[in-house]
Amino acid sequence: MNALNPSRTFSVLLVEDDSADALLIEDALSEGGMARSLTHVEDGLAALDHLRDPGAERPDLIVLDLNMPRMNGRELLAVLRDDEELGSIPLVVLTTSAAPDDITDAYQKHANAYVTKPVNLDDFLLAVQRIDAFFLDTSAPLPRDSRR
Repeated sequence: MNALNPSRTFSVLLVEDDSADALLIEDALSEGGMARSLTHVEDGLAALDHLRDPGAERPDLIVLDLNMPRMNGRELLAVLRDDEELGSIPLVVLTTSAAPDDITDAYQKHANAYVTKPVNLDDFLLAVQRIDAFFLDTSAPLPRDSRR
């Protein structure tokens, strides 16, 4: 796979409370040909509801803001780290915080990449592609449901 030319698309769960940032990320992933589907939720509680819904598609990637109402991204990272099934989903933190403690904490809790806002879209897409090239290509696919 060429890191600058994705060879496949994947499903994304975008956890972002700012609608302008969400639209920017949605457009970048769509125009970059990377998103097969994108689900947008506005906080960590809504993300957990989606991730735990047996009828919802399991995302191939989570893009997560840290600063949100109800359950923030730091809290969601802690829950994901301790969840055997959900903890294997690759995750990019996309946030305004460049605080060293936030960066360290994110990587310790589950993050595969950390990108700060205002986002350089090329840097963001490259971070996603690198995760795809390394993590998604080396992980074993989930077994398909034989009833489909």
